[in-house]
Amino acid sequence: MREPVSVRTFGICCLAGYAALNFYARGGSAISAEALAVEKKAAAVVGSGERSQALFGEKAAAISQLRALANDCSEPGWDGNEASAIGPLAVSMAERLVRALPDGLPLPEFAPEPDGCISMDWIQSRNRLFSISVGNNHRLAYAWVDGADRGHAVAGFDGERAPRRVIEGIREILDHGNATIGSR
Repeated sequence: MREPVSVRTFGICCLAGYAALNFYARGGSAISAEALAVEKKAAAVVGSGERSQALFGEKAAAISQLRALANDCSEPGWDGNEASAIGPLAVSMAERLVRALPDGLPLPEFAPEPDGCISMDWIQSRNRLFSISVGNNHRLAYAWVDGADRGHAVAGFDGERAPRRVIEGIREILDHGNATIGSR
């Protein structure tokens, strides 16, 4: 006799399935036509789920804003001067960082940078802010202003887990902490 599936069990299975799909959607080193077809289909399913406010929450809206910004700045000279276009790799890295942010952490504002990077900013006031520059590699340049305390550093990002010192720095700015962010 079949047992009913609990909502918790269903949720865990969906989460595990989503993680597996997300793994395949990110692509890898496979080059066969079949592998590329699986990658493309997995990306479509993941993309569809992430566009759903009900399934993916506020992160869906943030990723939508990020993509709109990237689209607006996809051509060289988007600023009327000599700004570099925001490329697909910078967008992908910024999307991955949004996905990696802990639930409950407020999501950032996005802004284009003239060098083709994307700025992710948490601004409490002009004297309290945390900013991350996401570009075409696995390095996150970040800076903060916390009253008279200010600084900058670089952290590695594996595309899956947001660096602990970056998350702690964001929380310190948002929670009005005064600890030194870059010393961890």
